[in-house]
Amino acid sequence: MAGAAHCSLQAKRLLLDPKFEGYKLSLEPLACYQLGLDAAVAEVKLRDDQYTLDHMRAFGMYNYLHLDSWYQDNVYYVDQFGRVMNLSVTLDTALQKPREVFRLPTDLTAYDNRLCASIHFSSSTWVTLSDGTGRLYLIKSGKRGNSASEKWDIVFNEELGSPFIIAHSVSFVKSDKHSVAVLLLRVEKDELDTKGSGFHITLEWVTIAEISKEGDHRYDIFKRRVLQGKSVPHYAAIEPSGDGLMIVSYKPFKFMQDEDDKLEENDDAKATNEKKDPLYYWQQTEDDVTVTVHIPQDITKDDIKVRFSPGNICVTLKDQPPLMEGKLYSSVDHESCTWIIRENKSLEISLIKKNEGPRWPELIVGDTRGEFIMDSSQCSEITESLMHLTSEVMINLGSNQYLFSVVVDPREMPCFCLRHDVDALLWQPHSDQPENMWEHIATFNALGYVQASKQDKKFMACAPDYSYAALCECLRRVFIYRQPTPLSTVLYNRKEGRQVGQVAKQLVATLEANDPILGFQATSERLFVLTTKTLFLIKVNSGN
Repeated sequence: MAGAAHCSLQAKRLLLDPKFEGYKLSLEPLACYQLGLDAAVAEVKLRDDQYTLDHMRAFGMYNYLHLDSWYQDNVYYVDQFGRVMNLSVTLDTALQKPREVFRLPTDLTAYDNRLCASIHFSSSTWVTLSDGTGRLYLIKSGKRGNSASEKWDIVFNEELGSPFIIAHSVSFVKSDKHSVAVLLLRVEKDELDTKGSGFHITLEWVTIAEISKEGDHRYDIFKRRVLQGKSVPHYAAIEPSGDGLMIVSYKPFKFMQDEDDKLEENDDAKATNEKKDPLYYWQQTEDDVTVTVHIPQDITKDDIKVRFSPGNICVTLKDQPPLMEGKLYSSVDHESCTWIIRENKSLEISLIKKNEGPRWPELIVGDTRGEFIMDSSQCSEITESLMHLTSEVMINLGSNQYLFSVVVDPREMPCFCLRHDVDALLWQPHSDQPENMWEHIATFNALGYVQASKQDKKFMACAPDYSYAALCECLRRVFIYRQPTPLSTVLYNRKEGRQVGQVAKQLVATLEANDPILGFQATSERLFVLTTKTLFLIKVNSGN
């Protein structure tokens, strides 16, 4: 967590266009296809007790259409009968009706306090699914998007407490053992929060692993960890290796203790009764060690005895037993060591290291009564050396508005798009590359400025090949912004009199629907737009 504070988002100049002249409205027709749904989408409206902005962002603005990035133009949604429905597109003019691939065992209508059902595609053959009641399903799906090979089988399902939605999941293999890590999002009542909204956000990081016992292969929960924060994260994803998280959030998240930690801490507490203030504090550089000991007001210089030897130290006050005594972690130049009494009635001891450079992990071997204090430069050094080990990464967005996320490569973490001045920049996280943790991979010119004017904006997306970005309003209208392309005819800038080489086009599609838009997904060729009873396909690019 601390490690990421020393990283920054470095935009690539070659991907920025300072001479971009804006979008030209194009009247070219867009082919739009629509499919009536057999049953309405299982929309769950906010209840009266879900009144905060966080409830609206997490559940009220939920995207009910799920894009399977492992297969081309393959989308899913859950209908009011608990059926997971799939549409896989190869030819727009020969569209099939959405087909049922799985049915939730739960009768969703029997639950009053449920959330929307959520799906995440962990790999090309594994799916995580929540019914919105607090139950998590791990499903082996086979090769999806093909009715012959796609068969959803439950390999694990368990009640995991209060209702949640799935934020992200990954499938990985470690030590020949298959695991799936899943991130669950909840907005929970916080009785201690009397000045804020009265709610907090939890992210539960659950790892489900394959267990083999006497030839019996099954899946069970291997580990559960919980993070807590005060705002719904814009972005939360698990590293492909399952070792860490990346969170983009307005307010920070921190790990809460899990039950195992609490039990261990309780055992420690029983043994020590209560933690006492440190007897001494110590700091170090490459050359020396400084120790500070608080002493009583009535102690004078004559009452203090400090004995130095190459490998030991002994500090006594008056005729009392030694205050500090023992073997030093490493040798010191005992003839150069000194001590003084500071004005604030503290004893300051200066030890000169015999071997410069190596850091001491402890001052006196086996003595746990002291506390090591690190200065800021040491924090930075240690942070940089441990960057590859950090299990949680936080990004401080500063003034860069978060816009949307998109999966460019399903084997990598999702990309996120941030506003940068007037532009929108797409960033690809690389959790295994500390020196290039967030790579600027694409720019959507002026999109940061353009989207700010769309007050009814609901969802934003972009093509995985960056060929266009799109946004939709709550009702009917979809706006598409293409990347600049060379002109086939000669065009001049009237103000400057120079020839214009390429133009970026804006297109507008109006859907024939009165129902609100519930889902919105973009592929390299198509936009998928879901309303309560209809699924629309907008052909944006022709296939190469």
